[in-house]
Parts: sequence; C-alpha cells; structure tokens
Amino acid sequence: VQLQASGGGLVQAGGSLRLSCAASGRTLRTYNMGWFRQAPGKEREFVAAYRWSGGSTQYADSVKGRFTISRDNARSTVYLQMNSLKPEDAAVYYCAADPSLGGLKESQYEYTYWGQGTLVTVSS
Repeated sequence: VQLQASGGGLVQAGGSLRLSCAASGRTLRTYNMGWFRQAPGKEREFVAAYRWSGGSTQYADSVKGRFTISRDNARSTVYLQMNSLKPEDAAVYYCAADPSLGGLKESQYEYTYWGQGTLVTVSS
C-alpha cells in the first residue's frame, strides 16, 4: 500500500484546510486509517482515526470539535477537515494505515503504512 498525503499549506489562525490521503496498490476498505502530526522538536502525535468497520472515529482532545476525519472507500481516500486552526496545529501531518482489523489505535507503532507527510503552517 502506498499512501500519498496532500492538502497542506499556509493558513491564518481561524482558517480551514482539508488534507487528503490517497491510497494506491490496495483498497483501504478494510484498514483503520489514522492521521498523525509532528511539530519541530516534538514527537509524532495522534490526531484522528477512522475505523474500517462501522465508521467510528476517535480524536485527540486537542482537536475535538475542530477536526473531522472521513473516508471515501470508492476513491480509497481519507480526509482530515481542519477548522478553526490554531498556531499550535502547525506541523507535518501524516496519514497512516492499520491493516489489523482491530479497534482504533492512537499509537503510531500500531500503524503499518505511512504517507510522506504534508506541511501545515498556521500564522497568528
């Protein structure tokens, strides 16, 4: 599975961006999908996840109510809609896939496939 993240850019605080993660090589239909981010000098952290079965979602407390993860199985694409962006949201955002068929996970080590990252910059 190859994942290609896109949609990052520069946005003012309070603005919105939508990130996309397109898969090739295999359908994402049975994979849990996650978004993570890494700011300079910080560890990679969990942002959101979407379960392959049932469509349940999970979010980091810091983004609840502002970010929404969704997926389009027909397009093998996962999205992260980010609203009300804050300067502290600035980071490289990564999408990841977990093929284990288990529950949603927040640890990056539970994900097998990773995209290359897309940079989000938020100006104050």
